[in-house]
Formats: sequence, C-alpha cells, structure tokens
Amino acid sequence: MAFTFFFRDLQTLQTIIDYMLPSFRSRRFINIWSAGCAMGQEPYTIALLLRENMGQMIFRNVKIYASDIDTYETFGKIITEGSYPENELQRMPRDIFAKHFFPDENKPGNYQVSDEIKKRLVFQKHNLLSFEPFRNNFSLIVCKNVLLHFTEEDRSRVIRMFHGSLEEGGFFLTEHTQKMPEDVEHLFEQIVPNAHVYRKISVK
Repeated sequence: MAFTFFFRDLQTLQTIIDYMLPSFRSRRFINIWSAGCAMGQEPYTIALLLRENMGQMIFRNVKIYASDIDTYETFGKIITEGSYPENELQRMPRDIFAKHFFPDENKPGNYQVSDEIKKRLVFQKHNLLSFEPFRNNFSLIVCKNVLLHFTEEDRSRVIRMFHGSLEEGGFFLTEHTQKMPEDVEHLFEQIVPNAHVYRKISVK
C-alpha cells in the first residue's frame, strides 16, 4: 500500500494550481487525473486547494478522476465515503479542516469530507501498466510516488500514455525524485525550475 498523507508536498501542488488557475477560469470542464491515488489523500488535497482558490460556480466544473489498481478492492470505498481517522488529518491547515470536514456519525473518531468536495471526485479502478488511459482530454495529470516503482521502460510508456491523454497544453506533475526519461523529454517542457511540473508539447 502506498504511504501518503493529506497536504503532502504542498508547495509543488500549490505551484501547479497557481499556474493553472488563470486558464481554468475560462473552461467549462476541468478534468484532472490523480494516478495511483491509494486511499485518496492526494486527490482530496487537490480538490481542497482548488476550492480554496476558486469560486463555488467554477469549482463545480472540476472533476478529479482518482485511479488506482486497488488490488484488494479497498481504496474505492474509502474514497467514495471520504471518511478518515482524525489523526490522519492533523497536517492539514486548521482553517481548511474546519471548513470542509465534519465528524462521521457512523465512525467515531473519523471525520468526513464535505459533500461539496466529495462530489468532485470519482474513483476509477485502473492499472497504469495497461498503458491505456480510461479517458482523454485531461487538463492536469498528477502521478507522484508511483513511477519510481516501475522499470525505466515502463516509466517511459506510462509517461507517453499520459502525454496522449492530456489536452493541448495540459499539465503533468510527478515526484521530485524522478527525472524525465530522455526518450520522452521532447514531449514536455518543464515550467518551473524547482519542481517536476511539465506542460504538454504537441507532437505531429
């Protein structure tokens, strides 16, 4: 099971959201893929950050597809319910926690994310090593702490799949420990020097 937590690598996530917000405001649909999402901490963090930086009407245009291979059929239920133990929410800014989480009446000690946030997420069971996306035209793909587990060849094939499923000018964010493989470098341009945040380059 991948280990992660809410608001992990906040600086990088905030960077990409700040960078993309101007283009988001003019779009009818904002589709985001959080690939290898485990129990949903990262896609929920993205949703919370977007809501904090967007008006209610624009936020309704956001759809975050949270995918994982979910071998043991557990992540989908957790993400759909949006209920997490209080101790897993401690790193979250207190004002955001207070606005968007409420005690879960069915699970003492747990807090449940608000419906406004939860409705923006859809869980999708998906194996990245199928090398086939489950849909296209994403504005942003986030895949962190996953690619490092793949062989170099598979890493390149997955990144090519991401490139093909992004819309024109779409963005790709990956973990800071991974360099872009040389054979796919021409597919993206790095947009900030201090994080692995890339913009799709169209290739004919």
